Amino acid sequence: MKFSALMLSWLSGPLRERNLRPFIALIGLFVALVGLYSAIFHLLMAREGEEYSWATSVYWTVVTMSTLGYGDVVFTSGVGQLFSVLVLLSGSTLILVLLPFTFIQFVFMPWMDRRERRRTPRRLPEDSSGHLVLTRLGAIEEALVRRCRRAAMPYVVLIDDPVAAGALSDQGYRVMVGDLDDPATYDAARIAGAAALLTTHDDAANANITFTARERTASPIVATATADDALDVLELAGATEVLRLGHMLGQDFAERVLAPDGTAHIIERRGDLCIAEAGAASSKLAGRNLADAAVRTHTGCNVVGAWTRGVFTSATATTVIDPAATLVLAGTAEQLDAYNKLYASGTGAPEWVMVLGGGRVGTALSAELHAAGVGHSLVDRNITLHPYHGGPRLVEGDAADLGVLEEAGLREASTVVVTTHDDDVNVYLTLYIRRLRPNVEVLARSNQDRNVATLYRAGADSVLSYASAGADAVWNIVRGDDATLLAEGLEMFRVHTPANLAGKSLAEADVARRTGCTVVAVVEATGNVVASPGADFVLPADGALLLIGSSDAATAGAALARPRATARQS
Repeated sequence: MKFSALMLSWLSGPLRERNLRPFIALIGLFVALVGLYSAIFHLLMAREGEEYSWATSVYWTVVTMSTLGYGDVVFTSGVGQLFSVLVLLSGSTLILVLLPFTFIQFVFMPWMDRRERRRTPRRLPEDSSGHLVLTRLGAIEEALVRRCRRAAMPYVVLIDDPVAAGALSDQGYRVMVGDLDDPATYDAARIAGAAALLTTHDDAANANITFTARERTASPIVATATADDALDVLELAGATEVLRLGHMLGQDFAERVLAPDGTAHIIERRGDLCIAEAGAASSKLAGRNLADAAVRTHTGCNVVGAWTRGVFTSATATTVIDPAATLVLAGTAEQLDAYNKLYASGTGAPEWVMVLGGGRVGTALSAELHAAGVGHSLVDRNITLHPYHGGPRLVEGDAADLGVLEEAGLREASTVVVTTHDDDVNVYLTLYIRRLRPNVEVLARSNQDRNVATLYRAGADSVLSYASAGADAVWNIVRGDDATLLAEGLEMFRVHTPANLAGKSLAEADVARRTGCTVVAVVEATGNVVASPGADFVLPADGALLLIGSSDAATAGAALARPRATARQS
């Protein structure tokens, strides 16, 4: 019964329709040749004076065609021997074609197909919930998968090609096979109970996926958009959030370019609490340690830590501020204003900025620079193909050409921003610019997170990752107020005040020593947010702590709440 069912599965569906006709044709040709050769054998043997039955004729033909050649029935005439050679050659050729074709098409390929189907499911378990649904595996999705694994959050990647899905499954990704424009796919992915869905295809495909999935769920749907007109279309299709990542990254570059004097610019707000970044190179803190600088004493805000070439380090009293670092500050808007008045150098915006790459990121940056009245040039291979916002010096050509760079103002530029969509090109240009102008500020774009460290080694002062920017935005939508990614590897999150720390002062709790995280605010039971609490602040029993730390420290920080849960159970 099992064998019959197996054979039926081999001879069913598209496989049968595709291969049954040629298979039958080969069988028919084989039978016809056996009949023809048997008849000729019978005639030639009769001419030699030998009489054989028709059964013997068929026997000789099949034995000869299969190259077995027992030698019990042979020709003695030259014509008969030549005929034997013809039967042997034609038979072996046919069998060499027929047998492999039969085995591959009706045994091996169906087995491989079933193996792929078993390895890549087409439906998630019924109890699946709280998972993130991804409709492809690009740079943004890879960054999100890393976050999901770190936070123990389930996810699934929808792939329409079983072979590609199998390859991703072999690499350790959780995948499901299904057509992205089929509502049944989203039912099978348990989209109704999902935390969110992300689609990062082109605008038309995103609209189709969003509209199809929205029929099956009320969960958040996040879509990316490239064209301005796509924003309204995607929202009409049902997207909860539409991300223009190129525009976002261009604005992020502009914030860094327009505040080169050590001014703190806010990157996240949580009630009265503001998280800000400030460059150390142009501030009055470069080269000093935090104890001597007494930032908290003079301004009320905390120096949480510092980014130095992509590596975040938590701040302590003995921390010496590297001029190449970017400080992470926490405090109220008033406290940050006090910081700017006391520590920012006030040197103003750069006089000339050179932007390499006229794509969406470069164009958005150019618009921001033009609005701020900052002189700049824009270099691209096809300068006439891009919509500009007016103002920049447009230079068409290869940014690796020294003549093109000099025409764009390399010698007078104080800042160079590399924004192309090719990481190899960005690394090359960063190395080239750093060699030509060792002291110029270089900001670079990375499309893949794995190239961030490479760009820093190439000489970039600051690197913004396209993948991280998109992943951070999606992650913050999924996690809500409980956790916020400030940057790749740096997280702000909320935990209930542990029972064993309630009633203690911050100095006594010593959260930094326990977890490596910094307490940037305390949320009281009334909902009031106390930003930058002092060392003598007493932790409320029914409150919560807002912590900032690296991803590894965040794991330890999240464990602070566990003693409280244990106490409740007891």
